[in-house]
Parts: sequence; structure tokens; C-alpha cells
Amino acid sequence: MSTFSGPLSPQQWEILKRLAEDLSPEQRLWVSGYLAGFGGAEQKLAPSSPPQTAEPPSGITVLFGSQTGNAQRIAKALHARLQQSGISARLEDMATYKSAQLRRDRCLFVIVSTHGEGEPPDSARPFYEFLFSKKAPKLDGLQFSVLALGDTSYEHFCKTGREFDSRLEDLGASRCHPRIDCDVDYEEAAEAWMKGVLEVLTQSQGPRVEISTPAAAVPVSVYSKKQPFPAVLLDNLRLTGRGSTKDVRHIELSIEGSGLRFEPGDALGVLPTNRPETVADLMESLGLDPGAIISAADGAETTLEDALLHHYEITTLTRPFLENYAALSGSTELRELLKDENRDRLRDFVYGREIIDVVRRYPVSGIMADHFVATLRKLPPRLYSIASSQNADPDEVHLTVAVVRYESHGVERHGVASTFLADRVPEGEKVPVYVDSNPNFRLPEDPDAPIIMVGPGTGVAPFRAFLAEREVMGARGKNWLFFGDRNFRTDFLYQREWLAHRKNGLLTRIDVAFSRDDDAKVYVQHRMLEQSRQLYAWLEEGAYFYVCGDAKRMAPDVHEALISVVQKEAGVDRERAEDYVRNLQTAKRYRRDVY
Repeated sequence: MSTFSGPLSPQQWEILKRLAEDLSPEQRLWVSGYLAGFGGAEQKLAPSSPPQTAEPPSGITVLFGSQTGNAQRIAKALHARLQQSGISARLEDMATYKSAQLRRDRCLFVIVSTHGEGEPPDSARPFYEFLFSKKAPKLDGLQFSVLALGDTSYEHFCKTGREFDSRLEDLGASRCHPRIDCDVDYEEAAEAWMKGVLEVLTQSQGPRVEISTPAAAVPVSVYSKKQPFPAVLLDNLRLTGRGSTKDVRHIELSIEGSGLRFEPGDALGVLPTNRPETVADLMESLGLDPGAIISAADGAETTLEDALLHHYEITTLTRPFLENYAALSGSTELRELLKDENRDRLRDFVYGREIIDVVRRYPVSGIMADHFVATLRKLPPRLYSIASSQNADPDEVHLTVAVVRYESHGVERHGVASTFLADRVPEGEKVPVYVDSNPNFRLPEDPDAPIIMVGPGTGVAPFRAFLAEREVMGARGKNWLFFGDRNFRTDFLYQREWLAHRKNGLLTRIDVAFSRDDDAKVYVQHRMLEQSRQLYAWLEEGAYFYVCGDAKRMAPDVHEALISVVQKEAGVDRERAEDYVRNLQTAKRYRRDVY
């Protein structure tokens, strides 16, 4: 490998190499994406600089469709590595990618997540619809590869990425590298895919200068998902009143000295510990010794009890777990349930059940601890929308957490992270956290732009951050909040704060809907329809429309209400109203953070 330092001094190059060797795959992804956007930030800060000439098209495009920002970060990382390797490529968001470019590209690298119940991300939908329409061109000369992001706890795991992969092939394109499907712990798989892509391209591009790792700059914080920051729990306050059917907590954590940075719209990743009672029940049901020594997810040796407490997912049923456990147990019934023609039966079986239910229903005699652990996936972090502004509270981060407790199949269930925060971490103790950036859910760059926020239940969390940020920054744009929950008396989350903001003028309007106060259930979408004239007037003034919360019912209902508002107030048919809403999404004036 030849020595290469480019414009760096030998001393700088050595520092970068040493730092890069210590980075985890996730940190490499972050650093690459950081550097990819850093040059653009410098240009924004220097408007007097001469205009940059457009880079000639290379025929290579890195194309991403992202809902929460993960696909975008990976795309930026790949693009940065291509540029560093001397390979010219375009970095494109599906929201703005011109369909005509497909005919000109000779190599396309697609990074896309699957959203909700097998849906493409909001920003990817226009391109997705074009690709699956009769207008899609033949792509005989195109080579491609797809990285699909998803979550195996959902039935339609990586569905969008698989559909892109299949459709591109149907249109005549050929794979230059196999598709890789990623679970929530995606970093290592994404790293392997990027290395494969780079290898394919460097072989086709001819000799190049070998670079062992991406160039790196010291990030603001060394803390990440692989190395979380131990944040001290400052406050755990119950927001719901006495008699409420829900338990919602306001959680405050100290991040003083961490160097962690976040913006309104970002999420906080919490690395929880499994409930000790659940761990004990599982080991007893399996007949396993808690002290048995195994290799944990990080490769270190530990006891079975410690591994199940800290390293592995032991509640959520995923298809990979069921497949692995079916092989381990030899259960004919479980194998039958996993056949493709029995998807409906499998869905019904999984609903309301956890891993311990499967273990009890299909017992395995004499199972080894390491064999059982091999059926499990790593314990994924839980993401919570940040409910505070760092500019307003520099050393704190606030969360709005609905505590999950319910009964199913005669068994009491407990949410892993929510009960961890609410019940098992006393004030003054530490919670492992990291910031999960979401560039697709941001306040407008123009502080004078009006915003409309729809956030029922805990979906209101990021809008608490939005208003705190706008207040401290002195933004003059109008702010309108739609909030909904079950009962006015017990479930009006942050009521005093909203009323104070309304009184001081920060909150221009607030419309609320409480579904169980009257016989007729009223939700936020009904309030939108009631205020359709004003809502449409705000949109025509340039308002940004935000939605946060439930993806299965609330978000589709709000989307339909928005189309109805446009159709009624603009006096157009449904097709034109849908085009209007689609244009809002393309212009990034309609943004959703739904789950």
C-alpha cells in the first residue's frame, strides 16, 4: 500500500490514521457523513467565495430514501468514500432525484429504509411510484446494488428495499453487488455492503491510490450507540393525572460534559436493561443455570444472566428468532406456522406474545445456554423524540415516555425501555444514551416561517422542543399546535406550558381533541377539518406541516384530513389535492416522525 497524505502534513496524516483505527463501524459512518456535509457548511458560512463549478456527471449515483436519517447518513458515508477514492459520484435524495437521470446513470447504489407497515419513506414515495409505473424506462445498461434498512420485529422486514431491488432487475438493470438487508443494528452490515461496493467500483475504475480508512476529524463527542454516555437521571415526573388509564412520564437527564449535540427533531437512543423478573422467568422456563458462561453479543465472556439482562432482546418476537428456535426445538407445528402460505396465522400467533410464550409452548429438553442465546438478536436501543432544546437547556435532555404495561394471553407485560426509565432507574443513577440525529424532521431554516404541529399523546414531545427553540432564538414565525389524548382532566400533557406559551404569544393557536370525554370520539384530524379554512390559509402563507406519533392509524388519518382540507378550500378534485400535498412533501414543508 502506498503512502498517501494528500494535502495533509505527515504529522496530520499519522494522527488521522491512529484515530481511524480506533473507530467503531458506526463511528466511521458518522465521521464520513460528517465530512461529506462539512464542506457544504463551510460554503454557507462564506457567501463571498466564488461560485463552485458543477461537477461533471459521472454516471454513478448514490441514491437514498430516508425517514429518520439512517439511510441518509450511510449514503453520505459511501459518497465520501467514493470521493476520497478518486471516484466521482452524485449524492441524491429520492425526494429530489430527477427520473430522467435514471437513463443517464450507469451505476446506481440505493440505500432505503422501510417505513411503518412495509411503506417507503415519505421522501421516497414519488420516486417509488414512478419506478413502479408504466413510465419507468428500460434500464438495460444500468448496474445497481441495494442496501435495505428495516426491523425484523415487523412483518414486512426491508420490504421497500427488496421491492427496489426486484423492480430494477425487472426493468433490465443488473446487480453489480448483492442486496444486503439490515436489522435495527445495521452498522456492521452497512459497512460490509460499502466495502463490497467500493471493491466493485475500484475494479471497474482501474488502479487507484490505496487508502486504508476514511479521513477523520475529531468529532464533538466520542459517545455513540457503541459507546453511550452515562447520563444521570435528574427527574422522573408523572404527567398524567390520578385516574388516567395511561402512565406518561417526563424524564430529565443530565448530559453535562458529554459533548453530545442535538437539534429539535432529533431522538435520544436509550440502551435499556431487561427486566430482571423477565430474565429469571425465561431462565427457569428453559431450565438453564444463570451462572453458565457464554460469549455475549460483543464477544466477551459473561454469565447467561448478565447476557440476558444487558445484551440480548428477550421479549419481542421476530421471524429470525422463530426460525432459529423452530430448528432448535424441532417443532413441526412451529415450522408449519412459518410457511409463506401461513402468514396470516403467524401474524395472529405473534400478536400479544413474547419470547417466553414460545419457550413455554415449545419446550426443548436439555437445551444449552449458548445454543439458546444464538437464537436471539442484540438488544436494540429504544429511540425517544427529544422534548427539549439544547439552546434553552444546554446540559439536559428531556423525554416524554409512555410507560408500557398491559396484559395479553393471561400474562402481565412490561415495556423494556419505558419501565426501565420509569421504574428501575432511581434519581441520581445513570442511563446509557446517545443522540440519534434526524435531519428529516427539522424546524424551517427561516425563523419567520409559520409552523403547524400535529402531535397527539407523546407525539407532542418534539413540538415542546420546537417551541423552546423558537422562543430562545427569538423566531417570529407563527406556531399552531394540534394536540389530542383520551381525557382532558388527566391526559393534557404539558398543559401549563402550552397555556403559558399561548398567553405570552409564542403559541399562536392550540386546538385540542380528547377522545373519551364525550360519546362521540373526537381526534386531531377532526379538529383539522373544523379549522380547514385557517389551516389552508396558513399553508398558502408558506407554513410547514409536522406530524409526530402513531404510524398505523393517526398518521394516515391526518394525511387524509390534510388532503380533504386542500380539496375543500382550494376547490379542486382529489387528484389535484393529492398533488398539492405531494408537493408539500417534495418541498420538505410536510414532515413526519411517525412510529
